[in-house]
Amino acid sequence: MKIRLVIYNIHKCIGGIDRRYDLPRIVEVINHYRPDIVLLQEVARYSRSSANIHQIDVLGEAIGLNHRLWVANVKARTGHGYGNAILSRWPLLDSDNIDLTIGPKKRRGALHARARVSLDDNAPGKARSRTLHLFNLHLGLSGIERRMQLKKMLGHATFARIAHDTPTLVAGDLNDIWGTLGRQVMHPAGFFGAGRMPRTFPAYAPVRPLDSLYVRGALEIDSLLPSRLSLARQASDHLPLIADLRLV
Repeated sequence: MKIRLVIYNIHKCIGGIDRRYDLPRIVEVINHYRPDIVLLQEVARYSRSSANIHQIDVLGEAIGLNHRLWVANVKARTGHGYGNAILSRWPLLDSDNIDLTIGPKKRRGALHARARVSLDDNAPGKARSRTLHLFNLHLGLSGIERRMQLKKMLGHATFARIAHDTPTLVAGDLNDIWGTLGRQVMHPAGFFGAGRMPRTFPAYAPVRPLDSLYVRGALEIDSLLPSRLSLARQASDHLPLIADLRLV
């Protein structure tokens, strides 16, 4: 069973170079890859740029993914805020937001959901499915903070309940400037990446592998590449990562 995944810090739909709010640009970039699941970071609700728009609902409708979750990491009293989101073609169950905030640092979190992936989309009348656990993260800006946050997530009760062989992925904007979190934290926990993580930041001329993907259990990465679209270099300050996964 193959799954197309997009991992994307959309920067509240504000371009990294022109600083212009343009949600349709983000939609066009994502739709180009026809994903089954999308993990987004910095998705805004009622921001100064997006007026009274809840971006996750507009994006979900435009991309055609009806199952979606959003949780604010940064909140304001007026109801404004931004955070992580998951969009899926399959139902999302047992959602949970794991607080990864360290001390007085900026609020961070890991949005978790259990997706029920249909194995018989082209065979009406059947109902075979498998569970896929999704963890969508946006980590902090210091190396020590990031390591502490990942270890906090791995030690959380939600994570501890997942069997080691259950398909599980951890992905998002890990702010992994040096690309060392895999070796230091994820590999010892039984996760695998795709070798050297692709460079995704800044989008117009990427030099840092800030965005990452790790899998565990009956799940493999067939490919993991940054977008090569010229539009993606303008739409956000990050390039999206495009992953082709396989349930085994």
